[in-house]
Amino acid sequence: MTHQHASGGHPLVQVEHLSEFFPITGGILQRKVAEVKAVDDVSFTINRGETLGLVGESGCGKTTVGRLILRLIEPTAGRIVFGGEEGVDLTRLHGKALKPFRRRIQIIFQDPYASLDPRSPIGTAIGEGLRIHGMGTPAEQRHKVARMMEMVGLQPYHARRYPHEFSGGQRQRIGIARALVLAPDLLVCDEPVSALDVSIQAQVLNLLRSLQRELGLTYLFVAHNMGVVEHISDRVAVMYLGAIAEVAPSLDIYREPIHPYTIALLSAVPVADPSAKGRRKRIILVGDVPSPVNPPSGCRFHTRCWLRQQLGNPDRCATERPALRQLPVRPGREVACHFAEELLEPVRREKLIATAAAQSSARAGGGEVTAPVHPAHVPGPEDVEPPPFRWKPTR
Repeated sequence: MTHQHASGGHPLVQVEHLSEFFPITGGILQRKVAEVKAVDDVSFTINRGETLGLVGESGCGKTTVGRLILRLIEPTAGRIVFGGEEGVDLTRLHGKALKPFRRRIQIIFQDPYASLDPRSPIGTAIGEGLRIHGMGTPAEQRHKVARMMEMVGLQPYHARRYPHEFSGGQRQRIGIARALVLAPDLLVCDEPVSALDVSIQAQVLNLLRSLQRELGLTYLFVAHNMGVVEHISDRVAVMYLGAIAEVAPSLDIYREPIHPYTIALLSAVPVADPSAKGRRKRIILVGDVPSPVNPPSGCRFHTRCWLRQQLGNPDRCATERPALRQLPVRPGREVACHFAEELLEPVRREKLIATAAAQSSARAGGGEVTAPVHPAHVPGPEDVEPPPFRWKPTR
């Protein structure tokens, strides 16, 4: 199954039916008793020069997908084709055969504090990849490290300093320089700004965008902050419980989300304009996210789906898993929902969303928690105020 970008971009990475199940062992012999289905049958494409945002709740499998593409963990099933139509399936490569592709795919880690060796000067940390891959002489390596540091806003004389001498934003710039020094084709950004202050977040995001224009980089941007993803992404893929729910261009998915989960997710994004809060319809999902050890049959979202409830709880949602399919009337949009067409007609869509929002508001008591009113109350022992505590020194 191949997913093409509507704009006709050339694919760099094609992820096809990718799965990752982590075993759970138990007993004296530590036999496998169950498995965590962290990623289950995920397919998408990343085109050259674009930024694909991968979003979802914590624990939905976003970071696992990024680590699978990097081959930091072995996939259970699926293919990762790198290099386009004539590319190489990375899942079949090991050892020396995989090493050249590790140079072409790099990662920016989430935590700028834990991702750097505290005993290594940053110049050594940035140039370590050059030494591992044997790229250039020591003098050429030092020159490239200095040039990359200037590119990310650091000074070459900082190369002799240690990570503890830098702020959080500067450490993340060091991580960016370390990833870019090998001139990769794909950069996996694993929540690179979530541990930073808001003002520093903007600086790092603007730096990533300018580097992408200058170097022609391709990003897989993993995040749970929908505002950050909207700012930097060309397309957005929404994950829920290890599966892709929707893929669409960034402008389209924020203007008109189609999957019921995406609609509920975006309704929870804070609105800066006070006048817009009254017009927004907040949908609060019922229940908790199911366990990835025992996910629901059929559609992963059907146990919490507000659209299914309004359609009379059809059995198809609980028995048949929906495929991620193209919508003919919405070019470039893919949705994993049996009844996505119910949300395409504007009047019908507005009515369904308004009803779901009203039901959510009624369940939440209009957003306020009020104490229950009892017709009569008989005082009991719990109503007697306890005596004040008095401290007595011990000898």
